[in-house]
Amino acid sequence: MKNKKIVFSGIQPTSTPHLGNYLGALKNWVAMQDDYDCVYCVADLHAITVRQDPAKLRKQTAETYALLMAMGIDTEKSVLFTQGHNPRHAELAWVLSCYTPFGELSRMTQFKDKSEKHSENINAGLFTYPVLQAADILLYQADLVPVGADQKQHLELSRDAAARFNNAYGETFTLPEPYIPKTSAKIMSLSEPSKKMSKSDGNPNACIGVLDDRDAVIRKFRRAVTDSGAEVVYRENDADKAGINNLILIYSAVTGKTAAETEKEFAGGGYGEFKSATGEVVADMFKPVREEYARITADDAFLVSRMRDGAEKAVRVSEKTLKKVYKKVGFLGL
Repeated sequence: MKNKKIVFSGIQPTSTPHLGNYLGALKNWVAMQDDYDCVYCVADLHAITVRQDPAKLRKQTAETYALLMAMGIDTEKSVLFTQGHNPRHAELAWVLSCYTPFGELSRMTQFKDKSEKHSENINAGLFTYPVLQAADILLYQADLVPVGADQKQHLELSRDAAARFNNAYGETFTLPEPYIPKTSAKIMSLSEPSKKMSKSDGNPNACIGVLDDRDAVIRKFRRAVTDSGAEVVYRENDADKAGINNLILIYSAVTGKTAAETEKEFAGGGYGEFKSATGEVVADMFKPVREEYARITADDAFLVSRMRDGAEKAVRVSEKTLKKVYKKVGFLGL
């Protein structure tokens, strides 16, 4: 897998991805497949740091896998698998946890944030989550990892773990670098544009799910919060214009037009016309995804075969790394 640089990324199966996930990350996953050797996983092991309903988790894991395929992840070009189908992730995480100082983990801001949100369940897995994430990345000798601002600290820990192990035992792991896409839209809530779009938002009109039907998408955009103005004009860093700015960024990201081109297209029109137009282009963008998702999920045997094939590829690629690690730390082979 070293003909091209290797990219690794994962997504938790705890909810259906939304418009922000797609424009901010998943769209880039698809685009990267021609230029990189891509390894993508449905991160079910990470999901259980928070209590999950087992039946629901199984269902959502399969659905997330199917949805990634529907979005354009090609299982012939990329390695697409479910994390729990490759036990080497957990095995390498144990080894790396023995080489990760307690102090480094205690400084992880996400642990602090999640501990506050889930104070009734502050478990060890929540604390060591970044070590498992490091194992995910290092198993595949990833050169690049697409990261958002909230994951940069975890990638640094992965680099530190790799460097520490390499210094102790010789070159073993590739030190991963962050991948910052050239274009990545930060999509905000439709009902409260000062906050990022989130599926956990209590307002059902705040978030556009990838699988929302056409009428729902357009209806949510028509109800999007803006200001008392009417002119479709982008005003960067203007808090009073956060709502219309967000809609312009969404329209531009979907159509490939600049903010200036969008302004020109809707010159003389009002917010109502622009909201409807934005809803329509988003609904049109997701139509083939919804149709392909329906086709894939209607064929259980096909989906299972793709998941099994992906797991076999992931095991095959990662086995070499784990064997090397086990030998270097002194485990007795057979």
